[in-house]
Amino acid sequence: MKWGTKFGPEYVNRLQSMVSRHLSRPHQLVCFTDDPTGLNANIRILPLPAMDLPEGKERGWRKLSTFTAPLADLQGPILFLDVDLLIVNSIDCFFDHPGTFCIIKDWAKPWRKTGNSSVYRFEANAHPDIFAYFLGNIDRVKREVRNEQEYLTREMDKKGTLNYWPRDWCVSFKHSCLPTFPLNHFLVPKFPAYTKIIVFHGIPNPEEAMAGQGKNFYRQVKPTPWIADHWH
Repeated sequence: MKWGTKFGPEYVNRLQSMVSRHLSRPHQLVCFTDDPTGLNANIRILPLPAMDLPEGKERGWRKLSTFTAPLADLQGPILFLDVDLLIVNSIDCFFDHPGTFCIIKDWAKPWRKTGNSSVYRFEANAHPDIFAYFLGNIDRVKREVRNEQEYLTREMDKKGTLNYWPRDWCVSFKHSCLPTFPLNHFLVPKFPAYTKIIVFHGIPNPEEAMAGQGKNFYRQVKPTPWIADHWH
């Protein structure tokens, strides 16, 4: 999904290229967007599902619209991918892993059930109640949880359908690649060759990490050239 101006079309085009290199089974890459300008011709473009969100800080709530039914004409298993992640190895296994709903186990607070929704798999049209309840109780949900992934994890857990990817399939750039302070000021982030997907949540995004930028003194990043080997 791409909405607003945070990410340009080059992010989606690179994602499509990475998927085509690392997914061997027949597939289509679909981009739900409010602006298709600049997207490659081999990307299927669909309008964003209808979702009337009140004003407020964006915390990924629009992702919940993937659970509307019908979801365009899509059927079967869907693997949702954030546009700013890095695919470095085969992702065929993400379609073979057991369970009807799978998500990343969050890295920051692993003792919690909360998942990270940068990569999740679900069956098209299977859980419209999750989306409908949110739309009918937006203020209440926002009081109870911080963002869309907390809500999504909570509701799937209630249904008994919550499953996590194996821990080494999806790693966090900040938690798994970036050296801890103060070593991050002297060492280039390491490339985790064992993983499938590297997730860039928050700051830095892939462009910032390649250039060597950080959110603050403690999260400073040395220029990371190996990102360009995969993010193209």
